[in-house]
Amino acid sequence: MKEPARTSSHLETIEQIRSRLKQVIRGKDQVIELLLNAVLANGHVLLDDVPGVGKTSLAKALALTVRADFKRIQFTSDMMPSDILGSSVFNQQSGEFKFYPGPVFANILLGDEINRASPRTQSALLEAMSERQVSIEGVRYHLPEPFIVIATENPVEYFGTFPLPEAQLDRFAMKFSLGYPDSEEELAMLNDRWQGDPLDHLEPVVDCGGLQKMQEAVRSVVMERTVQEYARAIVAATRDPENGFSLGASPRALLDLARCAQARAMLKGREFVTPDDVSTLAVAVLAHRLIPDRKSRHAGASAEELVAAVVKKIRVPV
Repeated sequence: MKEPARTSSHLETIEQIRSRLKQVIRGKDQVIELLLNAVLANGHVLLDDVPGVGKTSLAKALALTVRADFKRIQFTSDMMPSDILGSSVFNQQSGEFKFYPGPVFANILLGDEINRASPRTQSALLEAMSERQVSIEGVRYHLPEPFIVIATENPVEYFGTFPLPEAQLDRFAMKFSLGYPDSEEELAMLNDRWQGDPLDHLEPVVDCGGLQKMQEAVRSVVMERTVQEYARAIVAATRDPENGFSLGASPRALLDLARCAQARAMLKGREFVTPDDVSTLAVAVLAHRLIPDRKSRHAGASAEELVAAVVKKIRVPV
């Protein structure tokens, strides 16, 4: 059994990262917490929101703050898998093929409007997101560590888009939205950008090596058996047709829920997971992976509402 993580040694760094992100994305403390949760859990994030609310800025700010190699892909319907993974080009002078890596070879990959790519192109990311590697022309290439995909999609525009398949949705540790800022924060944002972009002045707090150490510390946060059983009971309840789902959560979902709960405990300065860590994150971690059944859809119930109802049903361990 691993020794308990000494989370206190990382709290100052985490607070500095949090402070830097708040300089760029104002009034969205909960969103920043969720993003930090996913990053410390070494998980991928799907940002589902309307254009212009700061999804791309949030990803860029994170990359600058942790001094990560950052690449951005603007997905389009005519994009090919090789545009993401890379391809081999024949060199006439050497008489050999040389591999040129694509933008997937980065620490933080921003996939803008991922639902505009065809299913074939979207599938190019499946191996990368799950195994942190890609196979190209029979050769396996390992991706740099850490490797985190932050994808965005527009929920209100459907022309020229393709729904993300369940297999890909299941590879995102979390899905959440930013939403519009309130009036005061929006005015503050206006003044922030009057003379320039806050991203231009953002200083890094840690490098990728330091981020990996924090991710390793998360894995040592203690999760007692009773809390593990609580998390498993929530996931298992989504597989019960009585709770309104036609597709329940996978074992991967349970692993992500547990890891994100460990990360939340670390963000709170604790060396152990509580049931509250699990229940608080259940909607963000599980809802996007689930499909409400016909009866629930006709009743107008969303996956988020159904997960929240499931959480209320499960007895909280004491």
